[in-house]
Amino acid sequence: MLRPWKLEFEIDKKLDKAVYLQIADTIIADIRSGRLKPSDTLPGSRNLATMLKINRNTVVEAYQVLMNEEWVISKERKGIFVSDQLPALHENRTERLSDALDHPVITHGAIVNFDDGHPDSKIAPVTELARAYRQIFGIKAKWQMMGYGDEHGDIEFRKMISQMLNHQRGMQINEQEISITRGSQMAMFLTAQSLLTSGDYVIVEDPGYQPAWQAFEYSGAQLLPVSVDEEGINVQAIEKLLSQHKNIKAIYITPHRQYPTMVTLSLSRRLRLIELANQHHITIIEDDYDNEFHFGYRPILPLSSFPELNYYVYVGTLSKVVAPALRIGYLATKNQDLLQKIGSLRKIIDVHGDVIMEQAVLQLIKEGAVKKHIRKATAHYKSKRDFVYNLLNKYMKDLAHFTLPEGGLAFWIVPKTILDWDKATSLLLEKNIKIIHPKQYSRNHVNGFRLSYGSVSEEQLEQSIQIIAEVFTQLS
Repeated sequence: MLRPWKLEFEIDKKLDKAVYLQIADTIIADIRSGRLKPSDTLPGSRNLATMLKINRNTVVEAYQVLMNEEWVISKERKGIFVSDQLPALHENRTERLSDALDHPVITHGAIVNFDDGHPDSKIAPVTELARAYRQIFGIKAKWQMMGYGDEHGDIEFRKMISQMLNHQRGMQINEQEISITRGSQMAMFLTAQSLLTSGDYVIVEDPGYQPAWQAFEYSGAQLLPVSVDEEGINVQAIEKLLSQHKNIKAIYITPHRQYPTMVTLSLSRRLRLIELANQHHITIIEDDYDNEFHFGYRPILPLSSFPELNYYVYVGTLSKVVAPALRIGYLATKNQDLLQKIGSLRKIIDVHGDVIMEQAVLQLIKEGAVKKHIRKATAHYKSKRDFVYNLLNKYMKDLAHFTLPEGGLAFWIVPKTILDWDKATSLLLEKNIKIIHPKQYSRNHVNGFRLSYGSVSEEQLEQSIQIIAEVFTQLS
């Protein structure tokens, strides 16, 4: 007989915390206190939603957080149960990792490419996407999609993106404030061309994402690099620049997981940055390039979710979620004048997006295939991240500084001594290991590199990290 259990809980919508996180926190507290024990059943999502008088989807999201963090498990046709092995108790996993590290598999010949954090294409839902794409051509009204579409993308697809941003990222956006693009880089280029002119300045993180810098400079703007530390971009340095330059039009940031260092912008700096942007009428361009893969206790809400922020452009992508080769990005902004300029420019260079592909992805989202894939991929990458962290502790603990990232698909590795990176990258390439040279992150000297693991096998990771450690030792 299933153990009866009732959630003793009142929702406080005034709290600065999503309702689904309030529910998840309460259940976690009951598990920790022993009120809920391993294998205990939880109420069905419908029953709990009725009990709390909320939308069922909110309960589903709460349960998803609990499953992602491994507090509960889902058994098909049976329900949701408290995990027998709670998140803090992973002895078996540790033993398996220890065994793997003692017996590394060495591969030869092929170059191991440590990219900037690409996902594993082998686990992408390619079959489901192909099926959905074929089905689009079988619908009765298919002729309606064969003409020219809206320059901002399919309206139903934009509605789904707005729902996702509002529900999962705390934003307050609608489909008329979204433009679908061919990848996030197009979104960046369209924004730069529509917002900036010659003589304008853009504040950027240093180290940072140079393809975005190039889009800003192509518009005629000049860059003002600002350093990054363990709390993200240096806001005091931004204040100083604002007092020195009158034509600062935008601040480009990657606050969720700073590229390339993976640090998260602290709350105090987020709030101060919003104050400064409002005070000086500056647009914050927020690049949230890998929001979906978050392994920690909390998903971090974007700056664009703060209602106090007056001007922003929020840029995201589905390429890492559905398939690496899928070129679907998007931007969101409440600045209708800016959005109109973006639409006019989009018409010149591309007329409209790939309506068929947008419909196919929309179908996967409605079917739940995308959510299922994200759940599967998050577990896959979390396991891989832990594997890499153990390797780094074994081989590089005395050679470099690194921290366990709460999400994303890469580590930021900083050697304890300053290396000759020209020589380091050359030596590694001779051993069939390719890393991104630190000069790709900054125009100044950066003593660190991005160790991505999403598209690299565990065998390659084992071999490569040992070799990287040997090269670091040789050059130290």
